[in-house]
Amino acid sequence: MEEAKISKRVLGAIIATGIMSFSGVLVETAMNVTFPTLMREFGVSIDLVQWMTTIYLLMVAIVVPLSSWFKKNIKMRTLFLLAISFFILGVVTDAIAMNFPVLLLGRLIQGIGVGIALPLMFNIILEQVPKAKLGVMMGIGTLITSIAPAIGPTFGGVMVTSLGWRFIFIILLPFLLVAMALGLKTIDQKSALIPSRFNGLNLIFIMLMFIGLILASSNIIQIGQKPLLFWLPLVIGIIGVIGFFYLNQRANPLVDVRVLKNLNFAGHAISFAILQSMVLGLSFVLPNYIQLVDGGSATKAGLIVLPGSILGAIFSPLGGRILDRFGARRPLLFGATLLVLSLTLFSVFGQRLNPLTILMINLIFMVGFGLSLGNVMTSGLNQINASQKADGNALLTTIQQFAGALGTAIPAAIVAIAQASQGLTESRSTAIGSQHVLIMFAILAVVHFIILFKVVKTQD
Repeated sequence: MEEAKISKRVLGAIIATGIMSFSGVLVETAMNVTFPTLMREFGVSIDLVQWMTTIYLLMVAIVVPLSSWFKKNIKMRTLFLLAISFFILGVVTDAIAMNFPVLLLGRLIQGIGVGIALPLMFNIILEQVPKAKLGVMMGIGTLITSIAPAIGPTFGGVMVTSLGWRFIFIILLPFLLVAMALGLKTIDQKSALIPSRFNGLNLIFIMLMFIGLILASSNIIQIGQKPLLFWLPLVIGIIGVIGFFYLNQRANPLVDVRVLKNLNFAGHAISFAILQSMVLGLSFVLPNYIQLVDGGSATKAGLIVLPGSILGAIFSPLGGRILDRFGARRPLLFGATLLVLSLTLFSVFGQRLNPLTILMINLIFMVGFGLSLGNVMTSGLNQINASQKADGNALLTTIQQFAGALGTAIPAAIVAIAQASQGLTESRSTAIGSQHVLIMFAILAVVHFIILFKVVKTQD
């Protein structure tokens, strides 16, 4: 029993890195509620304002693949100090931003910080938590990042209607300073460093891949009038993908993608991407639907999605405990079933959603999500050996952020295309665009269920 105990220093390290990851997701979902306010204040469109989320997720997605190299070459405490310093700088930049480009710059800087911290938290869990407690601690790790959406929209709504959107950033500063002190005190270096050469060309291809593909997805709306804005970044993104995978078959890869040759792990990775795209897509669609279609306030939008997000956060560690006791199959397939059910209901009622309907269906969705996210990550990493776990963690965390960026950019483009329709009110066109997004997510939920049914069918 003694071996199954988790030391206070390890818990402190997880909490410190978790506060940073929590803050990143909190700001992300809190700002989604402020989009209509920012659109009015800075005179930007809905497909441009969503870059508040997309540019943050893009930077996280670019930095996270470096985490495997970071872990082997830089001490954990140094990494944490770099991460939280970047994040605090980004928060201060956004708090004082006087125009939209500076606001985006602050989000970019925050993304660098969280891109370093997020895989650091999971590396600490994977390396320093006893195996008997791994499922529940991975659940708590995902709880730290998934409880933020539980209060993010409400927090953002209250701030924007009472103190102003800048206080979303200002209020975080004392918590980040506490996290800095706690992390510097508790984060220990357990594994020896393995110095290796930094593959700068690999990083260039990572940047081309993510920037190109996300720009292309954001510019889908321009494909008719300005096709070059879509096709050029798409080609750049494809070149990045080819170069990234080619170089990773050679020496000194920043992250070893050969772990994807394990088909069970690859299946979990695809499911992980679908989960993240759906939850961030809904965190964009639902608050804007409540405000632009149902005429609710930002605070009301946050309060309506709050119960479901809290329930999902509760089910994250509960799902991990079920995995520790019974294996991955039960929580994953039950969670996937709830996701299919909820998104089917959202799709059917997509143009006639009222606040109560949104609240009730979102409860079902978030229970399914809570049972799924941490367990997909744990189950996926259990498919590979110990020497591959840093690369597996880097890949999954990268996929999570990239899928989240696409999960915001593509729905924003779909809604913007619908809003550009002639002869329709903003309310009506937003409802139509939102339903198209919800149908897309319902199809992805079915794909997610089928994949998990195959990759976990042989597990206990």
